[in-house]
Amino acid sequence: MSKIPEKVRFAPSPTGHLHIGGARTALFNYLHAKKTGGSFLVRIEDTDLARSTQESEEVIIRDLNWLGIHWDEGIEVGGEHGPYRSMERKHLYQPFIDQLLKEGKAYYCYCTEEEVEEQRKKQRANNELPHYTGKCRNLTPEQREQYEKEGRKPVIRFRVPEDQTIVVKDLVRGDVEFDSNGTGDFVIVKSDGAPVYNFAVVVDDYLMNITTVIRGEEHLSNTPRQVLLYEALNFPVPKFAHVSLILGEDRSKMSKRHGSTHVDQYRAKGYLPEAIVNFLALLGWSPEKGEEEIFSLDELEKLFTLDRVTKNPAVFDIKKLNWMNGQYIRKAPLDKIVEMCIPYFVEAGYITEEEIQTKREWLVKIVEAARERMEYLEQIKEHARIFFDDALHFENDEAESMIHLDHVPMLLQALREKVKAVDTIDKEFANGIFKVLQKETGVRGKNLYMCIRVALTGQCHGMELVDILEILGKEKVISKIDQVLTYLA
Repeated sequence: MSKIPEKVRFAPSPTGHLHIGGARTALFNYLHAKKTGGSFLVRIEDTDLARSTQESEEVIIRDLNWLGIHWDEGIEVGGEHGPYRSMERKHLYQPFIDQLLKEGKAYYCYCTEEEVEEQRKKQRANNELPHYTGKCRNLTPEQREQYEKEGRKPVIRFRVPEDQTIVVKDLVRGDVEFDSNGTGDFVIVKSDGAPVYNFAVVVDDYLMNITTVIRGEEHLSNTPRQVLLYEALNFPVPKFAHVSLILGEDRSKMSKRHGSTHVDQYRAKGYLPEAIVNFLALLGWSPEKGEEEIFSLDELEKLFTLDRVTKNPAVFDIKKLNWMNGQYIRKAPLDKIVEMCIPYFVEAGYITEEEIQTKREWLVKIVEAARERMEYLEQIKEHARIFFDDALHFENDEAESMIHLDHVPMLLQALREKVKAVDTIDKEFANGIFKVLQKETGVRGKNLYMCIRVALTGQCHGMELVDILEILGKEKVISKIDQVLTYLA
């Protein structure tokens, strides 16, 4: 791949949250800029006035920053090619609109939406690809005047050349060809004067010196129209790279039924940004050598190349993401994980904001014991429940059956006596108590460990029993044993 510095951009529409696919597009742009020693720009494509919101823009910016994807130029950062919202750039588009009209490459169209839809219905009925028929292509001045007397507000359409093969040179897909006859004259300016996306994006990319356009495969169908505009305006055509779709595990387009689809949903569940970035990088890209799957952002910046991006769809494997996030949870500094877990303790009602500092040492012990089993940090609520819920209940029939074994009362009574005899349950006591119990009671293996676990937690499986004893502490252990003994009496 070329080492010439390239300028790339991410241009989201602020009509919702930052989709996982959008985050991957932003990441690939960022990595390509870093790899080539170029620059990365972020701007907002707010031409969809009905759906664009300031709230969505703020969420997108927040989540990009959370992922560690920072840009050199654009929204909030500034730069020499602003403003960085499409609707603030209308004055910059006008000279190019005038140029196309003057050269006869665009024209005013007075067809109503109803008339255009009627044309499309007829085309569908004849098994034709719906496209504008060119009814207003060659209006006389008199016809235009009559339409304007009727109060019709025109759109501006681009005049698509006939019988032309449009070639999109794609760095991921190779040359992709389109027939101009199937495109139809398309709108570049709406009747209210607002630029249409396909026009605005071409002018913006030109004025902002974008050299390579890396985006999702769903934009490939827009590209022939944009190539025609580049050529009509005598702009250099940038390189394109259309990245494959992200599919659910059933290989259909990823949607809500596959689970979370937005970055902020994963952030809320307690996924680490480093894990999300690592996972997204491997959706449709792979390094040249080795089978390593854990990469830091710095490593990805050095390894990433567009020629390793595949055109085959990428499958979103939630199990792999969970595994990967678990790796990052265990590698991260404990204090960082504790800080990230504290809001979940508060949310679950286990502690109040006021208790955070006084109970911090205890919370650290819980998180340290639980993080070996966590795939995302919201799971701390379930793992930690045993330390805050004093009620006696069993997670399933297997757990309850263990507590009814004949030897359980004798075993728990022996444990109770040992716990009562010490001032506190520390690591040394917790590590040694099971050998003592084995020797005194003759109970071993599952009949020892699982029965004690069920008595203290109501569960057959979970975090290390040694940690559970230490974290519960003397008073709680005795209290839980007494509850079970009373229940069995």
